[in-house]
Amino acid sequence: MRQSQLFSKTQKTSPKDEEAINAKLLMRGGFIRKLSAGVYSLLPLGWRVLSKVNQIIREEMSAIGAEELLMNSLVAKEYWEKSGRWNVDVVYKIGEEQGAQYGLGWTHEEVVSHLAGDFLQSYKDLPKAVYQIQTKFRNEPRAKNGLLRGREFMMKDLYSFHATKEDLDKYYQTVIGAYKKIMKRLSLKAKVVEAAGGAFTKEYTHEFQVLSSAGEDVISHCEKCDFAQNKEIARVKAGDKCPECGANIQEAKGIEVANVFRLGTKYSDAYNLKFKDEKGASQPVIMGSYGIGPTRLVGTLVEIFNDERGILWPEAVAPFKVHLIGIMNQESGIRKKSEKVYANLQKAGIEVLYDERDASAGEKFGDSDLLGIPYRAVISEKAGEKIELKKRSSKELKLVTEKELLKLLTAND
Repeated sequence: MRQSQLFSKTQKTSPKDEEAINAKLLMRGGFIRKLSAGVYSLLPLGWRVLSKVNQIIREEMSAIGAEELLMNSLVAKEYWEKSGRWNVDVVYKIGEEQGAQYGLGWTHEEVVSHLAGDFLQSYKDLPKAVYQIQTKFRNEPRAKNGLLRGREFMMKDLYSFHATKEDLDKYYQTVIGAYKKIMKRLSLKAKVVEAAGGAFTKEYTHEFQVLSSAGEDVISHCEKCDFAQNKEIARVKAGDKCPECGANIQEAKGIEVANVFRLGTKYSDAYNLKFKDEKGASQPVIMGSYGIGPTRLVGTLVEIFNDERGILWPEAVAPFKVHLIGIMNQESGIRKKSEKVYANLQKAGIEVLYDERDASAGEKFGDSDLLGIPYRAVISEKAGEKIELKKRSSKELKLVTEKELLKLLTAND
């Protein structure tokens, strides 16, 4: 991709109405644009990052046997009323003037329970798991912090159906394992935190929390072992001893990026979702629900991976692998060489953003730091026949040949 052809452009100053680091850097870099409070458009650069996050999620969902589908966002009032969630504060209600009322999908337990009734009728049909990656709508009274709390956002929601509680518990742990793999692939250190179920279930649930000052939750966690609880339900406080290992309990803010719920039969009972067991008796299907926020993950990545110059994307989700910069001047040979290297990078299947603009070296380097692409390769008179290579996360510069550059970048794929 040639940088001169990008749909968006970088900005030198941060938006005045944004306080969160992720909002400032993503907007300055041309990854997102704010339309109103809690509502952002994903621009091409932002969409490239989000698509890679979603691909990682899809791969790990497939690995645990979940099938992808896409459910409707427009959900009629009758479905919400069956579960008692029509009057939940976050629901956007529309269509009243037409005599019919709908709620925009803020979650999909109701819809998936209705759908499952058409297909899950015997113990032989169980267990099953389906998921979607879809836009959700929530009337958040405190839409703030950029992509960390929105009114319109992307969610991966997975739903599982089981014949026994034991099978649900087993799959619940399987999903937790898959979520740990997702976080590792995203280079995020997330704590598995015990929490209350809120509007989803009365049972205790688990959240994946990334410790950050930008977080809204307060997490009580052990300084040594994996014990962690959301402060809203915590049995311990800072300074107490960990009930698991005896080490000290600490408190820190966290960003909730994922959650898992044992729903039990709450929605099965509401939707008369039953199956015939081996003896032919009718039994309620036992359900689980598991969410990850891909757009919130993008915001979290920026909150965690940044410095005074801009974003530092992990390689797995960076919009491009290498930022090729040609320091053009009157010397036509630099442009010719830059074009050749650009063509060879593309031929090798390496994702490259090529800055061929007629701009100063300072402007180009500033943009490169802001965009946060993992590698920067500079062609200039100063470098002579070599190419100046630098990792975004390092101050070290080294001169390499084109062959060495291609070898290094392909070896890390």
